[in-house]
Amino acid sequence: MPVPQLTVEDAFARLGNELGLSWLAGRTGGDRTLTRDEASGHRPRLLGPLNFNSANRIQLLGAAEVRMFASDASLLPDRFEYPLERSTDLFIISDALEPPAGLTALAERHGIALMRSALRYSELLKRLRHELTRALAEREIVHGVMMDVHGTGTLITGDASVGKSELALELISRGHILVADDAPEFSRIAPNTLECRCPELLRDFLEVRGLGVLNIARMYGDAHTRSRKILRFIVHLHPVDSDDAETMVALAGDRVSEPTASREILGVRIPERTIPVAPGRNLAVLVEAAVRAEILRADGYSAPRDFVDQQARALAGGSSVIPLAEERAG
Repeated sequence: MPVPQLTVEDAFARLGNELGLSWLAGRTGGDRTLTRDEASGHRPRLLGPLNFNSANRIQLLGAAEVRMFASDASLLPDRFEYPLERSTDLFIISDALEPPAGLTALAERHGIALMRSALRYSELLKRLRHELTRALAEREIVHGVMMDVHGTGTLITGDASVGKSELALELISRGHILVADDAPEFSRIAPNTLECRCPELLRDFLEVRGLGVLNIARMYGDAHTRSRKILRFIVHLHPVDSDDAETMVALAGDRVSEPTASREILGVRIPERTIPVAPGRNLAVLVEAAVRAEILRADGYSAPRDFVDQQARALAGGSSVIPLAEERAG
């Protein structure tokens, strides 16, 4: 996918209210592009304080920086070790401070947007980092249905007509939450963290074959939908014939081994379980159980390991142990 980017004008529209921004000067710089793309090898870092030595695409000024650049002479181009007008796209002043006169003139002269925020410097820096991380994160759309099951972000995948939406509807009826149907959008907001967001046009809607498009929020209440969730688990639905025992066994794998399957999205590996789909199987119950088991694994508990350890202790103590398969057959 293309490298995410937004213009200064976009950033002001998106963050203006939240950061208490007002645009003071440099209106012609609204079409400058903010991006994390460093393919050219020469782009400076995205965010940091205004200083003579290190360039930032967004330069922040708190009380210390305002005092430092109070005189017009301090903003002469030859004072900086980088070309300010080509390296900077946006100045933001914190604490509702008055901008140095030289900075206002510089912003107008070179078409660099100058804004002011009512937030304290530390709070402004924290919020900007958070919002820009989300806005400029790598993105990928994965076909499936994203759900919040037992508080765990769970992506349901599978071929067309396998029953993903029907399963999602049953999970919703059991109290779980819809995040996004059909085209959930994932972004990597940290090295090992993927956040799913529902495209605005799809929010609250679920398409179910035979029923059409349903508004889940209207039918079940706002508490049954949400717009974003961190992805922790993937359930892949695989259709099989009910009498195809060989395929069922192959999908199940070794029953006393720890599940190791995973799927990579945007460089992050997410645990994945494949559930065979056949007539008579209660998929909603199976998904709930799979999610609960994954929650326990994330906390360090392994049911297969616990089971093997109990068998080993029983054998060491001389107890008679009935193999699980024989016990079921009996």
